[in-house]
Amino acid sequence: MYIGEYFHSLDEKGRVNFPAKLREELGDQFVITKGLDGCLAAYSMPEWEKISEVVAGLPKAKARDLKRFMFSSASVVTADKQGRVVVTPTLRAFAKIEKDIAVIGASDHVEIWDKDTWIERSSSMDSDAIAEAMDELGF
Repeated sequence: MYIGEYFHSLDEKGRVNFPAKLREELGDQFVITKGLDGCLAAYSMPEWEKISEVVAGLPKAKARDLKRFMFSSASVVTADKQGRVVVTPTLRAFAKIEKDIAVIGASDHVEIWDKDTWIERSSSMDSDAIAEAMDELGF
């Protein structure tokens, strides 16, 4: 399970020092792709393979846009000796990431956000809606 919130900055080559705890859990190589709500999503290779199998099993008419969204800009990354990974220009543009980022654990995957966007989004989360969802789930 991926948990935690980390703040980092991209260097001039588009690299980010990925949090060691999350890097250990994701593995030596992992996939970064477009996520929901304007963020990027990172998946371990085993999780990415599961997702790929599920998407491959969907009817073509339902899956075509999902395939295009998830796979067209996906990037397999490997951390260098300093723990940095490259976030491609295409993915940075999608998430409107210029310099400062937030890397957050989101249970089954990791999300990468523009820092200001994440701070704004996380501060605007409706605690009543979250409480209601927790009640429905029996928490």
